[in-house]
Amino acid sequence: MNQKGFTLIEMMIVLMVISVLIMITIPNVTKHQAVIGKKGCDAYMNMVQAQVEAYKMDNENTIPSILKLETSGYIPKTNCPNGDELLVDVDGTVRVIE
Repeated sequence: MNQKGFTLIEMMIVLMVISVLIMITIPNVTKHQAVIGKKGCDAYMNMVQAQVEAYKMDNENTIPSILKLETSGYIPKTNCPNGDELLVDVDGTVRVIE
């Protein structure tokens, strides 16, 4: 009787290989999470800076607050994707609140 299928040893070897691959990849993903969050925040800050300029063109060079941009519909939220809060300075530049 010749049955086709995997033996228990073959299945254990496959599971061991998969677990080794997972152990290699998980630390690399978590290590780069901060870098990914910073790049996302930088990109969002550039978009908000462009919206500040658009608001100034629409409202006679008035520099808006970050809340005014949100309530006027220029930006969807006042913080970066990683949770950092943004602020528009009196000169119209956008920065992260530290």
